[in-house]
Amino acid sequence: MKKIRMLAVSLAVICAALVGVPSASARRETPTASPDDPTYQLYQVLDNSYGGKLKELYLLADIYNDPQNHENQLQHVLRVEYDKSRFFGRLRIQVRSVSKLTPEQLKTYNPKQIYDFGEQDEEVFAKIDPGPLGQKGDLFLQATSSGPLAPAPVTADITKQYESFITEYILPALKK
Repeated sequence: MKKIRMLAVSLAVICAALVGVPSASARRETPTASPDDPTYQLYQVLDNSYGGKLKELYLLADIYNDPQNHENQLQHVLRVEYDKSRFFGRLRIQVRSVSKLTPEQLKTYNPKQIYDFGEQDEEVFAKIDPGPLGQKGDLFLQATSSGPLAPAPVTADITKQYESFITEYILPALKK
């Protein structure tokens, strides 16, 4: 089931990227991005320190109030992949949520196990080139009320969340 879900997400990323790019065979021009751009900084670290590939990295991220029940707290768990040689979806950040973990649970389970507890992705960010989220070929998928991921608009809040994941969690973990 997980492989089917992962295949569906991959196909959605490819299809959405194809719609946003006029031709896969067209000469690829790399847009210039500001060195202050979080995606640019992430690509630099991954290219220079990881050889342009990161198979998978699992991280615990922010704790937030459950929108359905403000008395409960949830925590985002991230899965990050990067492959410089891919044309579409070069960077993928998959986001799941789990109930806030106790200190004992944090000692018992590793981030991959915690990510698996989340069962399904709530959001997926896919980027081709450095620069702000929402450029041509970028993709943001979000779970719908019926469950499956679907393309969603990139809002200021979504951009802020994406940049926060990179600057507060992913980059520090990679630089350790």
